[in-house]
Amino acid sequence: MSRRKTRPRTSPVAVPSAVTATSPCPCGLDAAYGACCGRFHTGAGGAAPTAELLMRSRYSAFVVRDEAYLLRTWAPGTRPGEVDFDPGLRWVGLEIEETTEGTPFHQHGTVTFTARYAHGGEPGSLHERSRFARHEGAWVYVDGDFTA
Repeated sequence: MSRRKTRPRTSPVAVPSAVTATSPCPCGLDAAYGACCGRFHTGAGGAAPTAELLMRSRYSAFVVRDEAYLLRTWAPGTRPGEVDFDPGLRWVGLEIEETTEGTPFHQHGTVTFTARYAHGGEPGSLHERSRFARHEGAWVYVDGDFTA
């Protein structure tokens, strides 16, 4: 999920109101947002312990448009200055297809996923193999390759 800023933001983007602490987590795990990805977003749950949980929490951050979390969990060498949230795009589902390494015992890992979205009412999907690494002890998103 490496959407980078490509055009100036013309107005603040409102956080979708559909996701609350007690809502099902957008990442697809069987937990409420506040107890799942929301705890990472607020910092109450510390840092995500695996690359997959970081991937899930970053997906949820795109859903709720949490720019601060996305930038905080992006590797310094590849981090953009800001995140461009397309107001016409709504993320609607995440499927983790494969993970390699990325456990608490590794320094690097990959997560291959499909994220589904609707843009202007039209469905679509993004397929990516994301790379993660440890930075100062915490998992961060490095970059990714779009896959077919």
